[in-house]
Amino acid sequence: MLILLPCLVLSIQGLAQIQEKDDVQRKISLPDIPGFQTLKGDFHMHTVFSDGHVWPSFRVNEALRDGLDVISLTEHIDYEGFPDELKRDYNKSYQIATGAAKGKGLLVIKGVEISPRVPPYHNNALFVKDANILPIDYMKSGKKKFVMKDSMTHAQLIAPFLEAKKQDAFVFYNHPGYSWWDKKDTAIFTSFHKELLEKKILAGVEVANSGIYNIIAHRLAMKYNLTMFCSTDEHYDMYPRYAKTHRPMTLVFAKDKTEEAIKEAMIARRTAVYFDDFLIARQAEAEAFFKAAVKVTTEKKTRNGEPIFEINMFNDSDIPFKIQASADYNIEKFPMGQATLVPHDTTKMILKAIWEYPKQLVLKLKVQNILITPDETLGTQFVFITEEKKKK
Repeated sequence: MLILLPCLVLSIQGLAQIQEKDDVQRKISLPDIPGFQTLKGDFHMHTVFSDGHVWPSFRVNEALRDGLDVISLTEHIDYEGFPDELKRDYNKSYQIATGAAKGKGLLVIKGVEISPRVPPYHNNALFVKDANILPIDYMKSGKKKFVMKDSMTHAQLIAPFLEAKKQDAFVFYNHPGYSWWDKKDTAIFTSFHKELLEKKILAGVEVANSGIYNIIAHRLAMKYNLTMFCSTDEHYDMYPRYAKTHRPMTLVFAKDKTEEAIKEAMIARRTAVYFDDFLIARQAEAEAFFKAAVKVTTEKKTRNGEPIFEINMFNDSDIPFKIQASADYNIEKFPMGQATLVPHDTTKMILKAIWEYPKQLVLKLKVQNILITPDETLGTQFVFITEEKKKK
């Protein structure tokens, strides 16, 4: 035992170091954009207090491991997964998570999921004040089994949304298009959704759920000017699902790391969808983010008597950007100007066949893994003044 004990201690320490290294690697390095902090968030998750299978503090530990800044545990207000073990209280998971996150730099926002199987389907309400008073009169039973009433009124279905508005909540439409929804109504954005939009209740849509891109949701975001979200919608331990990549997340470009600033950013639609190596945002945020992540410099050089431009692109983020570059001159060694800007590394391009240096050089880029619409990638450019200023 005396011989084995030191070995056991060393083994445990080694495992701890491996785990610590693994945790560090899971934290994503992303830049702030001018005037705003880039906050990493997940606003759609579940615990045992609805149909999830983990304790709220487990969600907090996952978020801390993954370097998130803000989360919301959005329990279904109309379903109890463990009614015999847990008292119905949809504020409880928030209270437990808030306690677990205290002093650790993670914000927890109180949220719920309103989830009838008929229009307007599933929606999250963030920043609610009391989750327990949202009415669910459209339900017959939500204990271990989701059973709606045989006939529901419009008033019953809209009631929780009206209460959410009364509590000044921010509502977004979850995963449009699930196959188990009402087969009689094939419209994804129904008259009910349009009514919520007109009443200034519906303000966002989930463009990616569980790491899966939803092009219909993206089109809805563009058509109705909705804030875009990306969520895990996790019910179990999320590590196995994202062991080889980062977890999906919503990037919120906020003035500071407070609940008030996050809500203001959501209302202003300053968010981005980040899953796998894809980023989805509107032009202003997408361009600001890319230019904050990638530093481009240029230098005039002479190589064997030939004038060239050497362009260096340093990617100071964890996202490998896939670009297509173009200029008024030939790009050496990169067919069609295509390259991948490797994270935390410099990609060098040579422009040749210049003959005479211009006063200004324009480098145009298409970033193929940043979408600004469902049909368009980010286009941007860098302009360099190459003529030296004359001394007076």
